[in-house]
Amino acid sequence: MGRRWNGWGDEAVEIPLPESARSLLERLLGPGTTPRDATFEDALASVPPARLPSHPLVSDDPASRLRHARGQSLPDWIALRSGRIGPAPDGVATPESEDDLTALFAHARTTGAALVPYGGGSSVVGGVTPVGDRPAITVSLARMSGLRSLDERSGLATFGPGTRGPEVEAALGPHGRTLGHFPQSFEHSTVGGWVATRSSGQESRGFGRIEDLFAGGRLVAPAGRLELAPFPASAAGPDLRQVILGSEGRLGIVGDAILRTAAVPEAHPALGFALRDWSSGLACARDLGGLGGPLSMVRLLSAPETHTTLALAQGRRSVRLLTRYLRFRGFGPDRCLLLIAAAGRRRPVSAIVDDAVEIVRRHRGLPLTATGIGRRWMAERFRTPYLRNTLWGAGYAVDTLETATDWSRVEALTASMLDTLRDGLAADDERVFAFAHLSHVYPSGSSIYVTYLFRIAADPDANLDRWRRLKTAASEAIVAGGGTISHQHGVGRDHVPWLAAEKGRLGLSVIEDLVRRFDPDGVMNRGVLVS
Repeated sequence: MGRRWNGWGDEAVEIPLPESARSLLERLLGPGTTPRDATFEDALASVPPARLPSHPLVSDDPASRLRHARGQSLPDWIALRSGRIGPAPDGVATPESEDDLTALFAHARTTGAALVPYGGGSSVVGGVTPVGDRPAITVSLARMSGLRSLDERSGLATFGPGTRGPEVEAALGPHGRTLGHFPQSFEHSTVGGWVATRSSGQESRGFGRIEDLFAGGRLVAPAGRLELAPFPASAAGPDLRQVILGSEGRLGIVGDAILRTAAVPEAHPALGFALRDWSSGLACARDLGGLGGPLSMVRLLSAPETHTTLALAQGRRSVRLLTRYLRFRGFGPDRCLLLIAAAGRRRPVSAIVDDAVEIVRRHRGLPLTATGIGRRWMAERFRTPYLRNTLWGAGYAVDTLETATDWSRVEALTASMLDTLRDGLAADDERVFAFAHLSHVYPSGSSIYVTYLFRIAADPDANLDRWRRLKTAASEAIVAGGGTISHQHGVGRDHVPWLAAEKGRLGLSVIEDLVRRFDPDGVMNRGVLVS
């Protein structure tokens, strides 16, 4: 068993849908119909012949081209599941060194091909999908992986860009170090992808977002190589690391990355709490956001997401007991689940947990320490994306949207996004189930992460049209409500129409100037960041 070609994760991992969750979805959306998915052989038959001359670094094997044709956005899923692949790479390159990357740039210039960097293929914004009529080569960085060096005095570790999350932690663990970067895609996403998309981990509050962890390294670009020394701090002009962070393969390909690691924490507790409603939960999360110290995560689930989360785990005796306990304590249907984590030395961690518990109690919240719900969430947090496979099989499409804004706008923007999505398919006489949580809390504001589901239609074009309408309406609500178009997923191709509203005309022109400087012949990941 290996990686799924048309869904999330490993083929061996299946998460069943509890009857309580199925009943909930049927009540909210109507009965789902199991879609008729294309087989791998059907999809393979739709991959067009390669249009490029042979090259020692590039394979034109149709199966490899299909497996690297798409990422994890809902349009990607619709294309793969229907067998309507659309544009596919004409070849898959597997470089082993930065010199190989330079050779690929020369090949692209000679043939007129576009290069699409591919780390773990986990982009949910169309970041790895070839576009247009131009021949394309997907550049898999899987062979440029591993720990290159570790300076144990400074804690600086150099990794190849294709190193996946579990490989990072496995390499650092014997040295008593950790990176602490745990995006939901941790099992499959890569170091180079984290840097290129300005990634945020679930515990970035304590360990840092990738821009805090990326100390330096190299960008290998068609115009040359940009060396970034890992100074602890510098006042020597603008920080060019910030140019590379979030560049999404448009300027070049991230080579070896130098990352700041930390000692493995002595204590790493995860705790759960119940808040009585969304408003009191927001006030509590805002107060927790003002705490310093080793608090590594604050995650607040809205009432619908809390209800859905419990329904998905309803088969467990512990969850049934928890639901009864909450009712006994007077926490009704508006209750919200709050999860926190802390990481570091035992004494500071103990002190910050005590402070957090005091804040929760101040907002009439209920500690759920005895239930172990926080520990269970941490142990299973990377299994959640597998539910997309399960729900698709039950006849329901799942997508997500996320943003961040200041505290004065969080409540209104959340409501606007949810209302927009819930009404988004009224013209089709279809309902949308949407819910939200705060995934990253800051002193001045918070991220807002929205999940929405709708029934799959028999026609793939209808599903794509529904996604496009929902995505457009919700993105416009984000911009109108004062949020960033992306807090952690990047821009890719899906968010390009709304980037100008955030960057402004001058800011967008600066990005375009950078693209021309680093990639004068226009061979890199066309359509990403700027059209």
